[in-house]
Amino acid sequence: MQDLGYVGIAVLFGLAGGFVARNKGSSFLLWFLISGAVPVFGLLAAVFYRSEDRELRRQCPHCGQVVMLHDALCMNCGTELFFPEHALASRAQMRGRSAQPLRPAARRGAKP
Repeated sequence: MQDLGYVGIAVLFGLAGGFVARNKGSSFLLWFLISGAVPVFGLLAAVFYRSEDRELRRQCPHCGQVVMLHDALCMNCGTELFFPEHALASRAQMRGRSAQPLRPAARRGAKP
């Protein structure tokens, strides 16, 4: 009977860790397994893990694929990437820009 109690706690911690990681842009299944295997510490690790959505990005000069700024190779074509002069905005910043309302003149297509 006590084994079922531990399994229930492990599943709840696994779900919590998975949802936290999914909100940060990471894998739900991976963090579900980590948080379920080591309930308290796995959830804490998911909470303090970096957010993938806030990482700056860059564009591959060879194929045009958008990759993370810290990547050394393009995941699409395998081109070696050097540190760029200009970085692209992160996904979180792009979502924030699209959520901003347009000016009334720009909305109707009129000149400002």
